[in-house]
Amino acid sequence: MRSIGEMARDSGLGVSALRFYDRAGVLVPAWVDPVSGYRWYEHGQLEEARLLARLRRAGMPLADIRLVLAGWSSADTDLVRGLLQTHLHRLERGLADARGEFSTLRALLDHRENPMSSLSTATVELSVPATELAAALDAVRFAAGSDPDLPMLAGVLFDAEGAALSVAATDRYRMAVAQAATTGYDGPRVQAVVPLPLADAMRALLRGEDPVRLAVEGDRVSLECGDRQTAGQCLGHDFPDYRRLVQLPAGRRVRVDTASFQEALKTGPVRASGPRDQEGERCDVSVLRVADDGTVTLCEDGDDGQDNIGVNRDFLLDALAAGDRDELILELGAATAPIAIRRPDEEPAFSILMPVRLED
Repeated sequence: MRSIGEMARDSGLGVSALRFYDRAGVLVPAWVDPVSGYRWYEHGQLEEARLLARLRRAGMPLADIRLVLAGWSSADTDLVRGLLQTHLHRLERGLADARGEFSTLRALLDHRENPMSSLSTATVELSVPATELAAALDAVRFAAGSDPDLPMLAGVLFDAEGAALSVAATDRYRMAVAQAATTGYDGPRVQAVVPLPLADAMRALLRGEDPVRLAVEGDRVSLECGDRQTAGQCLGHDFPDYRRLVQLPAGRRVRVDTASFQEALKTGPVRASGPRDQEGERCDVSVLRVADDGTVTLCEDGDDGQDNIGVNRDFLLDALAAGDRDELILELGAATAPIAIRRPDEEPAFSILMPVRLED
């Protein structure tokens, strides 16, 4: 017999997923301990679990999966082949429909005026304290994207408006925003998406406390620090409207000691996620829960609850390090809501992490 933990490890299905499929009557364990409720599986069920995992990754509906497993166990190959072929046709029709919708959306985008198109003709010069700009870049750099299919995310947004400079970065799964005070510019909003190599070169120049000069001239951006300078071309893409992305539903705010929480994450229990869309790799997932006393606890494997929140552990550790405070505030809402990490003394600087679905 195999324990549920062994079954999860060898099949690619999480413990919570195995419990879900048991409740759904899709993959029922051979025996359940009447005292502890612990599930045990026969060795032959491993093949079914692996098949189930493949079918779910292919997006097959649960009702069809139930029939496939029944046909598999009875060697009814005609039934199994028919269901697989039907699902393949369903996917092909869905892909054709999606391509048509995307073609329409591209045409709409081509004909729509971009309110940020003034970037190509803008000339902006402003002064920023070197320490503030360095801190802002440090706070957002970890969240920048690297997906070649989304080149607009492979940079840091510089967003100047009034007497403030906002910087932002996102890779879809996480986002970070920070601000620095400016002088010398009080005009309309102007944005520049600075490529990551240039943003890193700027950060390397930011030493000392003297103000630095940041300039956007057409499609070029430059930074002067005394007698040192770096400059380059902005990315020719528009950055997502991060202001809309940070409008989160209210959640519970919990203050954590950063060092203690980091250590708990590094040594605490984790679960393995399914493949990530970004890199096709699994990630370690920490499962969080807000306790009744207002503290955040890490859930052990098998400790399930509808209020549990899964998060990529490495992403959370990066966000905590970028927060750069002895204490930080975690804002936790529903299990499907983004997680916010905020500084107690600086609300404009924060990061957001997308949760990891725990059910499957």
